[in-house]
Formats: sequence, C-alpha cells, structure tokens
Amino acid sequence: MRRRVMVIGLDCLEPLLAFDRYRCEMPNLQRIAGGVWGDLESICPPITCPAWICAYTGRDPGQLGVYGFRNRADWDYGALQPAFSDSVSRELAPAAWDVARDHGMHSMVIGVPPGSPPRRIRGEFVNYGLTPGPETPFAVPCELVAEARIPVGDYRSDVEDAGTEDRDRVLAEIEETTDKRWGLAGQLLSTRDWDLFAMVEIGTSRMQHAFWQFMDPRHVLYEPDSTYRDAIREYYRKVDRGIGELLRFADDQTLVLCVSDHGAQRMDGGFLLNEWLLDAGYLRLRPGGGPRPGPLDPADVDWSRTVAWGDGGYYGRVFLNVSGREPEGTVPPERLAAVRQEIASRLEAVRFPWGQERARNRVFFPERLYREVRGFAPDLILYPGDLYWRALGGFAARRGEYFTTDSDTGPDGANHGRYGVFAAIRGADLRRGLGTGRRLRGLRLLDLGPTILTYLGLSVPQGVAGQPIRGV
Repeated sequence: MRRRVMVIGLDCLEPLLAFDRYRCEMPNLQRIAGGVWGDLESICPPITCPAWICAYTGRDPGQLGVYGFRNRADWDYGALQPAFSDSVSRELAPAAWDVARDHGMHSMVIGVPPGSPPRRIRGEFVNYGLTPGPETPFAVPCELVAEARIPVGDYRSDVEDAGTEDRDRVLAEIEETTDKRWGLAGQLLSTRDWDLFAMVEIGTSRMQHAFWQFMDPRHVLYEPDSTYRDAIREYYRKVDRGIGELLRFADDQTLVLCVSDHGAQRMDGGFLLNEWLLDAGYLRLRPGGGPRPGPLDPADVDWSRTVAWGDGGYYGRVFLNVSGREPEGTVPPERLAAVRQEIASRLEAVRFPWGQERARNRVFFPERLYREVRGFAPDLILYPGDLYWRALGGFAARRGEYFTTDSDTGPDGANHGRYGVFAAIRGADLRRGLGTGRRLRGLRLLDLGPTILTYLGLSVPQGVAGQPIRGV
C-alpha cells in the first residue's frame, strides 16, 4: 500500500470553537485530533487568499507577490486587480500537486483559493470563485463536468452576495454550496485512484462572517434571542458529518490532515483608514473631491500633494506615493523609510474617541515579514485594533471620525484570527481510535506543503519558507 495524503480544509475554522466550545459537536474532527493537534499560525495577513496557496507552496505572500484577493497590478493609482489561479507561477512556486504531478502522482483539488479558472494538473481541479458564465467549466478535465451531473451554470463554489441582511438566503446558499462540494468530493474519491486529496470548504468562513454576532455575548451587536443563535453550531456539526464521510476513504497508509487557514473572532467595527490619512495630512483631495461619506476615488485625489493612501478589507494596506515609482510621487526614495516609520508610529498611537484608550493598531513592514518582497506590495500592513476592527477605505460623514460600526461591504460580524486549526492522524491510528492526541506547539500554515511532500516521499523545493512538521 502506497502512502496518500488527504487534506480537509475548513476556511476560517476557529480553534476556540473547534477544540473547545463545539468540541462535542465535532466528534470526527476529534478523531483526527487523536493523532496530533494544535493551533496553526497563519500568514500575515491572515487572509484566505493568499493563505491557502501559501500553505500548499510553503512560501509566504512576499515570495508569491500576492497580498490579498485583490492586488496592485502596477505602480499606477488604478483599482486593485483580483488574484487568479495563474497569478502564482507553478515554475516559480510549485504547489504540492505540481510536485506530485512531476512524479506521476494523481491529485484531486477542490475549491482551493485562488482557484479560478480551474488549473490543469495531473488529476482533477475544481475551481474556487464564482464561475463567470454557463460557457465556462468549473472544473478540469472537462469531462468531469458531465460526470458530476451538475450543469456548469448551476455549480457555485461560494455565496453570491454574503454581505446582505437577507440571512435566510445566505444560509440557504451556504447549505447548497456545501452539499454540492462535499457530494462531489465523495464522488471523486469513490471513482478514482488518488495520491493527494485537497479540499477547502469556504462555508465555515461565510457562516462566521454572517452569524458571529448572534452567538458571541461579547459582540457589540449580540442578539441573545436571535433565531440564528445556533447557526454556526449547526454548521460545525454539518461539516463534521462531512468529515466523517471522507474518512471512509482513508486507508491505513493515508495521512489525514484537517486544517484552517486562519481563525475567526468578533469584529467591533471599522477603522476609516483614508479618513485618518486625510485628517493627518498624508492624503489630499482635489477641491470638492469625493462624496462624504463615500469610497475613495483616485480621480478625487490631488496626487501632487499626497504622501500616502490606503485600501480597506479585513486588514489595511497603506501605499506611499514615491517619487520615481508612482506617476506623481511626492516622497523622495531617500525619505521613504522615515516617512513609513512616522506613519506607522502614528497609526499605532491612535486612540478611541471614547475614554482615550489606545485602539491597539498593529503595523507591519513587508520586508521584515517576508523572505523577499515581490510584485507590488503595500508599504505598510495594518491590523486595526489587532483585527477586532476591519479597515475601511472610504470617508466618514464628518471629518475626523475614524471609527464606525458600519461596514462598506454589508453586514459582517467577524474578522479573521491569527491562528487556525491543525489536526493530523494516520489512517491506521484512526481505526484504532487513539483518543486524546498529543498537542503540538509552534505550528505554521507555511509548513503544510512541506509536510505533505515529505510524507509522500517527495523532495521539498528549494526556497520554501515552511518546513515539515515533526511528529506527523
């Protein structure tokens, strides 16, 4: 019997829920944790994209040149561009399934971001991301589409619009996409020979963003009597049942891994990054420029007098307007380090308008985080309120208001946590039922790819930032 690896990815699964609060709701996860388990340190920033591709390549965001679902395409002031499956070169940064392909191994990859369009590998690749239209296949090889008996236009890998008050629709769509993904996974596993199976369930993330405030008494929007108070608990149960179904396909030589790319935590509100930069004098608008409140439009910015601007999301990005780099740069390259440090220090010193308590903003410098910095990286990375707040890219109704409970993407109750879930067991031990497993410390998401390759007996490519996890 040859060795195989099964990776069950649950996006945004929170360790404090999976290993504590909902422990009894997830017996199949606990079976896997009967081998080894622990908190898994995510990348910085802890964002679904690029976290999953970092995990499977063993390389950090700087090495990949991908810093989020959207990234600068050049040094111009235009809108950020989405990341696609071919945004990371397999020659520069081969994923585990690319290395497996070179050794004649068969992989199944389902819903691993960024996964659109579906990527050709030796095996099956089912996309992550909304399928552009009925003429676009959601998977390769194309015959898989017909075999799955799912009309192309009907297959959705994610909720179409999670930022809405229509939570019944969100819940129904999450249930539908989850059922289709896990059903397809079981169909593939039962009809094909395979060496590497890698699946990501995005529904865990969507559930927590939509329903966290209904189950967390510490949340500012907590509703103790909400009909949605058990929505996350029930969904954790659902995915655990799915785990149980997949475990039937793990033989004695299969290494089973259950991981999440990051965790989740309550979100208290939003920090208006560009409003702060405007008030601090780093961002300048043209006379009459920009709606209030409203988003930042590059056409409204007086770039000849602007030092820095920002982009929002679950974390914040600050870009400096550098002479010789941006079209109308104002910051001399020799002043770049000093100006960055000044902005970073001032951001970290920001206080809440109530009680004058520090907002606990954390600021990071990419070149201090990553082995190298490729592509068009932000000059600063911001965790507003240590990720208990999110970054908003627009402007407030009144000048100087930086904190709000409103969101620029619709209702959202959770942000990302810096640690995800890790559990691993070998098939033979799974059948013996080892009980409570050994807790491992110092685990990193970047170690996933090297761990997979090492177990399969394959060499880890040079230049990776991760390393095989001992004890797996």
